[in-house]
Amino acid sequence: MTTNEEIRIGLMGGTFDPIHIGHMVTAEYAREEFKLDKVIFIPSCNPPHKRVRKVTEAEKRMEMVQLATITNFSFSISDVEIKRGGWSYTYDTVCYFRELYGEKAKLYFITGADAIMEILNWKNVDELIKSCEFIAATRPGYYLDIVKVLPREYWERIHFMEIPALSISSTDIRSRVHAGK
Repeated sequence: MTTNEEIRIGLMGGTFDPIHIGHMVTAEYAREEFKLDKVIFIPSCNPPHKRVRKVTEAEKRMEMVQLATITNFSFSISDVEIKRGGWSYTYDTVCYFRELYGEKAKLYFITGADAIMEILNWKNVDELIKSCEFIAATRPGYYLDIVKVLPREYWERIHFMEIPALSISSTDIRSRVHAGK
């Protein structure tokens, strides 16, 4: 970056198989709530937590994300994980964006609160938690007892954001399509 001003960037990684309105609402709420300059959607190549099921081809998921985000000028897309190939790890992606934008950038990784509960299993979690902050989206009234799960030093780096109740998931969409609904 050539400017002295801090830039606030949301990184929204995910399988997006398929991308849906819940992803879009989460990204927009995070953008507004955390005053993000932009949100970058990052479709994964091979998500390590989805090893047990077949994932739609990466290029097709990338195209779905492009179509879903095209009308919001605050949203952009990165194919960094797809081009990198192999397993997609948040740590590697955050390092890439840290190098790209430098220390003037404040990076926020946007994910679901359920994923945050598994963060202790993520690659290089201690370094990752120092490299960016996390925005964990949750449904209204959904309480997470993070105090019992995560080390205290992580608490100030993870922000929970309640979004409107949307009873939708990529898993549900795939099930409905498979059932002809």
